[in-house]
Amino acid sequence: MATSLEDITSLRLWKGIVAEFVGTLLLTLIGCGSCINLRGEDNVTSPVVQIALCFGLSVATIVWAIGHVSGGHINPAVTSAMLATRKISIAKAIFFILFQLIGATVGAGILYGLTPNEFRNNLGATLLGDHVSVGQGIGVELFITFVLVLTVFASCDGKRRDLKGSAPLTIGLSVTMCHLFAIDFTGSSMNTARSFGPALVMGKWENHWIYWVGPILGGVAAGLLYEHLLAVNASLSKAKGCLLTSDYDDDKYKAAKVKVRIIEEEEPPAEDEESEELPLSDKDVETGLTKG
Repeated sequence: MATSLEDITSLRLWKGIVAEFVGTLLLTLIGCGSCINLRGEDNVTSPVVQIALCFGLSVATIVWAIGHVSGGHINPAVTSAMLATRKISIAKAIFFILFQLIGATVGAGILYGLTPNEFRNNLGATLLGDHVSVGQGIGVELFITFVLVLTVFASCDGKRRDLKGSAPLTIGLSVTMCHLFAIDFTGSSMNTARSFGPALVMGKWENHWIYWVGPILGGVAAGLLYEHLLAVNASLSKAKGCLLTSDYDDDKYKAAKVKVRIIEEEEPPAEDEESEELPLSDKDVETGLTKG
């Protein structure tokens, strides 16, 4: 893993910053745009399904487009989890989160300009649902982000040999699933940047801290759980190395090979099969005659 100093002097980091900025901008612009109803209150059809599909497909598409450049985080919770598991340096994490927030703000600003005045409303800002308490909101955001980040880590585990589908699509489907559940509870943020952009543009700061605490705690918990318990190469030595070793590198810890012992057993003869009569030897004949 590159150090912070090596990252800062690397062109790859700056390309990644641009990718994260553009990716989060597009996610906020398109995703939050799906929350705006231009047809009026009398013509609302399945808004939850519409929003869930738009966010899920947006995440899948954007991750597919920029994953090879930056990893396709487009979410401070994902970046925080990558930092906690020491997959990225502190410098990369800081720059990624900063430009994710900037990208989301620019995306929300563009959406503000593209939306007619009378339809802007909250501009897709995430707010607690009616009768949902602060504690419940934190819990919902924590668990849905846990699902997302767990899916990200599982889908990007290069040591697995059972993955045959599309990782970006899998991640997008987890976003869709969690939106279908949580939109009415918290607006289903699971992404601090996505909540920050509309909040800044519209000045909607009510309970905004929930969308920092819940997603980041859930994301870090999911990352640590997967890396040190569920990953193919998870082990106690790997966990100790991550916590105590200055030059920790996940690639040093190989997946344990499963030893399979195959025991072949002869099949017993079928009951309906007639046993073959073996010819008697001369000794057997003599013995039989003597006993008779």
